[in-house]
Amino acid sequence: QVQLVESGGGSVQAGGSLRLSCAASGSTYSRTQMSMGWFRQAPGKEREGVAAITNDGSTAYADSVKGRFTISRGNAKNTLYLQMNSLKPEDTAMYYCAADFSRGGNGLMVYEYNYWGQGTQVTVSS
Repeated sequence: QVQLVESGGGSVQAGGSLRLSCAASGSTYSRTQMSMGWFRQAPGKEREGVAAITNDGSTAYADSVKGRFTISRGNAKNTLYLQMNSLKPEDTAMYYCAADFSRGGNGLMVYEYNYWGQGTQVTVSS
């Protein structure tokens, strides 16, 4: 199994920054074999991929966050980060961390993951 725990959400004004963290653990977790991603879901909308990093370090971003968000793995190797800059009200959502064995995709699709965290709320006010 894989356990994922997100932290770092909160409320911020437009133009501000937040850094989300995701701590991964469990007997199944493997940094060298797993892709990890950040997803978000706003009320009434479908969950969407925001950023992902594959087991070989390749990254992918949704067009809506390119140039503003950066995904990275921590030196501890079982921690995933999402640095969010120049936040906009439309970034308001519950943000989820996800992980699974890499399947060759870019990691931005919901179906690529079986392991999910509980989410952390990000609210951006105008």
